[in-house]
Amino acid sequence: MLKEFKEFALRGNVMDLAVGIIIGAAFGRIVDSVVNDLIMPLVGKAIGNVDFSNLYIPLNEKIAPGLALEDARKLGPVFAYGNFITIIIDFLILAFIIFMLVRGMNRMLRNKAEAPSVPPAPTKEEVLLTEIRDLLSQKPLNVR
Repeated sequence: MLKEFKEFALRGNVMDLAVGIIIGAAFGRIVDSVVNDLIMPLVGKAIGNVDFSNLYIPLNEKIAPGLALEDARKLGPVFAYGNFITIIIDFLILAFIIFMLVRGMNRMLRNKAEAPSVPPAPTKEEVLLTEIRDLLSQKPLNVR
């Protein structure tokens, strides 16, 4: 059983999947940073100094308007739609990046497939038959 598990765990597909998950997690952190640190502040500034991370609707009377989201959550439940907006933008950016990667890979594979292939060199038999044909076409046939 240990041998079978070792064969399964070290199979190429499992290793590829593990590498994909690790790279995907790291890529997710990069996208989170791009969205939260670069894009969302610019979008918030363009809309009028809006901080999406602090957009919420209080669901409790104890929550005073204008509190930061974390402080409001300590006082009671909140409907944090700003966080949802951030996650949607995060998803759209990630989907666009993946689309561009897949599109580039498809173009690269298509160009590789469309590249004209050099026909194989003729075999010795083909060369010999071609020479015989050419010699026969040069001499007139004497048919009696």
